[in-house]
Amino acid sequence: MPRETRKSYKANISYRYSFGCNYPPKKNVDEKGMRLFYTGDIGQFHADGCLEIIDRNKDIVKLQHGEYVSLGKVEAGLSVCPYPDNIMLHADPFHSYCVAIVVASRITVEDWAAKQGIAFSDFSDLCVKEKTIKEVQASLIKEAKKACLEKFDIPAKIKLLSEPWTPESGLVTAALKLKRDVIKKAFSEDLSKLYAS
Repeated sequence: MPRETRKSYKANISYRYSFGCNYPPKKNVDEKGMRLFYTGDIGQFHADGCLEIIDRNKDIVKLQHGEYVSLGKVEAGLSVCPYPDNIMLHADPFHSYCVAIVVASRITVEDWAAKQGIAFSDFSDLCVKEKTIKEVQASLIKEAKKACLEKFDIPAKIKLLSEPWTPESGLVTAALKLKRDVIKKAFSEDLSKLYAS
């Protein structure tokens, strides 16, 4: 990378992270005196020296056989599926596959059940039926293949939920971003069952 680009990059990053966030990132100085910022972003340099932020470090998990799964990327690829209202992918480093907790879209799932002639007493009853879970999972696999996701990225098992995640429930932020740690804690038993069975 040309020296001018490095200086420009350093100045831009310094400005962005010094003035653009509410908290200061960790700083470090290397042996040449260059300040480095640890922001948790994963970047990629282009041939012209530009830096593109492509992911977040906390959203990447290494599976048992060494494959890296980008949770946010997979969730974005699966979110185009019509059945989930919300989805959280979970990858355990001690297993070779991912699982997902899926909040079902009430209207879409009930319409599908009506067309299939599936009887149910209420929506939560419909979400625990084996046929419903298989249909949602098949749809997720289909969308994952369209998004060119790897086999290890695709959730092997899912837990279908009937209750939506709202900021009031504390499972998502006001901007409807997942609170991954809170969700993992709230559904830890379900996640354990998905890996156990």
